Amino acid sequence: MTRKSYSSGSPWEDKVGYTRSVRVHNIIEVAGTVASKDGVVQCVGDAGGQTDVILAIIKNAIENLGGKLEDTVRTRIFCTNIADFEAIGKVHAAYFSAIKPVMSIVEVSKLIHPDMLVEIEATAIIP
Repeated sequence: MTRKSYSSGSPWEDKVGYTRSVRVHNIIEVAGTVASKDGVVQCVGDAGGQTDVILAIIKNAIENLGGKLEDTVRTRIFCTNIADFEAIGKVHAAYFSAIKPVMSIVEVSKLIHPDMLVEIEATAIIP
């Protein structure tokens, strides 16, 4: 089995023992990703803005393991307010309207920091 990992450098990776993404053979799994850079939450109060930051991080994670965003087959979205669905969906569509991966979006009671509104996971399969 071939396994490669990509670390985004998030301080949480070492604290809780995970990596941003892992590739095994032609499958890339991207961990739950929030809109945080250098430990600072981005776009506070803006679920669409956070989604954009997150999807850029996910795109980078997939590309660092030899994939392309177009290889994405699934996204899983967790949000703290389902009323933000349209703002989140608009940004998701900007990245994925031509790709159309399967997607789930669910409301959760909270994320790890009160300013975090959205967390997204992704799966990509490289042809």
